[in-house]
Amino acid sequence: MIDTIYIEDAIAQHPRVLDILARFPKARRISCERYTQVFNPKAQNFRLQKQNPALILAEKYQHFALPAPAGYGIGAARNYYFSHVLNCLYDCRYCFLQGMYQSAHYVLFVNYEDFQADIQQLCLASPNETLHFFSGYDGDSLALEPVTAFAEHFLPFFETLPNAFLELRTKSTQVRTLLNRPPIANCVVAFSLSPDDIARKVEDKAPSLQRRLDALVKVQTHGWQIGLRFDPLIYQTDYKEQYQQLFAQVFAKIDLAQLHSVSLGTFRLPDAFFKKIHKLYPEEKLFAGDFVSQQGMMSYRDSIEQDMMNYCSELLLTHIPASKFFPCRL
Repeated sequence: MIDTIYIEDAIAQHPRVLDILARFPKARRISCERYTQVFNPKAQNFRLQKQNPALILAEKYQHFALPAPAGYGIGAARNYYFSHVLNCLYDCRYCFLQGMYQSAHYVLFVNYEDFQADIQQLCLASPNETLHFFSGYDGDSLALEPVTAFAEHFLPFFETLPNAFLELRTKSTQVRTLLNRPPIANCVVAFSLSPDDIARKVEDKAPSLQRRLDALVKVQTHGWQIGLRFDPLIYQTDYKEQYQQLFAQVFAKIDLAQLHSVSLGTFRLPDAFFKKIHKLYPEEKLFAGDFVSQQGMMSYRDSIEQDMMNYCSELLLTHIPASKFFPCRL
């Protein structure tokens, strides 16, 4: 899976680094002063690197937990995201990461304790508020769990914070860590789901819908709260049939008693990211859709977007109470 590992000099002897290196004894090891030397140069081919990404082990120095974008949330007034990893195992064509980063390599920040200290400070500063923290913003929360042991380290930590709430957002079936420990009340395992036909076209390397649902059932049966993330909605002429079938499949599996929240949003990308991804994949049919640029964001025409959001919202509300529904309308 990983045959090249870059290691920052300053953390070469970090226990987490040594543990990861021991798991990949045959991987080529390359020292670097700072991960940005490998990750940031412009003369890189994201599409080519995505075929065989390297792993970069690095240390993060600042900006551990950041305010989440407006409209991003599941009910709290204070929302933050934090990124222990940059880039994703999967290759979803709509993903903004390929428009934001020069490199497709994975960056893992191994200094988990610094992230935790920052999160703890935010919680202590607002003891009478519940703060939501999202870990699946710059990469899938669980897809690299066998390498990162991220959930293994962060779940016990969040268990000690009475006014913090953690979302693990994922398309992954890597749920063993969750099944090997008791669930915690202040965490939701949020699965990103798309209709089978659409997933096959634009979610390359991601597990099939059925495999995600199988993982979801295991997790909710174990006692974890579940989230459903239907984002982004992707338009095609038969989208109503596609999403009607998807919702029927999902809610046939869901235990509503374990359902924490459902969110919904349409395809949208900053203009610069859209142009960069379109240049990477000029043959991709997704980008030939009926898009318009509004306030620096590329999205479907208003009529299409509103029709999709209204139809899917009404359909979802036949399955769930409105209190669990969080549509994202940016």
